[in-house]
Amino acid sequence: MSDIKKIGVFTSGGDAPGMNACLRAVVRKAISSNLEVVGILRGYQGMIEADFIELDSESVSNIIQKGGTVLKSARSNEFRTPEGREKAAKNLRDQGIEGLIAIGGDGTLAGAAVFYNEHKIPVVGCPGTIDNDLFGTDETIGFDTALNTAIENIDKIRDTADAHDRLFLVEVMGRDAGFIALHSGIGGGAEVVMIPETLTDLEDAKTSIHALMSRQHRSSIIVIAEGDEIGGATDIAKMMREDVRFDDIDLRVCILGHTQRGGSPSARDRVLATRLGVAAVEALIGGHANVMVGIINNVVKLTPSKNVWSRKKSINYELWGLTQLLS
Repeated sequence: MSDIKKIGVFTSGGDAPGMNACLRAVVRKAISSNLEVVGILRGYQGMIEADFIELDSESVSNIIQKGGTVLKSARSNEFRTPEGREKAAKNLRDQGIEGLIAIGGDGTLAGAAVFYNEHKIPVVGCPGTIDNDLFGTDETIGFDTALNTAIENIDKIRDTADAHDRLFLVEVMGRDAGFIALHSGIGGGAEVVMIPETLTDLEDAKTSIHALMSRQHRSSIIVIAEGDEIGGATDIAKMMREDVRFDDIDLRVCILGHTQRGGSPSARDRVLATRLGVAAVEALIGGHANVMVGIINNVVKLTPSKNVWSRKKSINYELWGLTQLLS
């Protein structure tokens, strides 16, 4: 058991619905454990600039339902330097902060690992990213909300696609991972799903889509992760328009973009974030450092931070098979 009396908490990287729910859980669990809590504004940059605020139970009242992050987030090139990290460590020690909880994605946890190795301030991470791409947890904070946002939009697009027998290429977030595309493609009934983890045979896709639309006079939806190896929806639409078979097909592109990051977190994300926030405080109290809390098979697990950002989380290839079967 550690003798930590004061901890800091921050959010970093891309915002994700549920980060505020996680923050609320961290603060209230810490206070119930007789710990002081300091909020660090704007992530690592705020750490360097000593942008700190004292947090109590009232500070996190009425935030569980809010998207984004009340602690804000920012990029910090200065933290990438030893001098920047030295400044951050001094500010934390001057404030009496003896442990940190970092809520964010792989970049956040990679930075936390370097920081711990250099300055030995214990850090426990909470997986907060809509991409669901972190090794060490079945699901990340924000994924469920982003997924439901994507499916809601795909449903609306399908209404207008069906009314006009149009082909829609819908681009969802996922620069390096296809979790949102895969799940929203299945949930939204897409005819084709394109993700970074698999090679896309564009010629096969064009042939099958053209056959569906020309012979059966029906609409079609293609869901594309922004990081597919062929390109995003705009690139793929250009390739299709260069194919004479698509001259008579009404083809449209819809990029969902940052709508997937916003909005009130789903009930699933609120519960997940709350469990992880409490578990992170318990891990710090228990003397753990340089780890991430996650939930695997509905059980809280600790994973070394190095494994989180150095190992790639695999998609469920059984689900990928469903996209082929049901198209």
